[in-house]
Amino acid sequence: MSKTKTIKQDDRYFRISSFYVAAFLCVKGLELVNVDKITDPRRAQFVFLDTPERELFLKNYNFGKEDAPEAMIDARKFVMAIKMLKDKLYQDKF
Repeated sequence: MSKTKTIKQDDRYFRISSFYVAAFLCVKGLELVNVDKITDPRRAQFVFLDTPERELFLKNYNFGKEDAPEAMIDARKFVMAIKMLKDKLYQDKF
């Protein structure tokens, strides 16, 4: 009998490693609570406080039409979110 170690994922949080999707979620108003660089040192995970809207935001990001208003965001806010994520990514502590 093989024992496997599983990490229970907390349902209050949503984790994603895609940098630009994380920036999109920041612009849409999701709260970034941590940048996990320990679980996989080669690939950071952005940890957000999960909301019911998150699933719709991801659907709009991944499958929305190019000019769909649900997928459109302010370019300046997106650039600011990218800068903020890079700052958090390269900080030693969150």
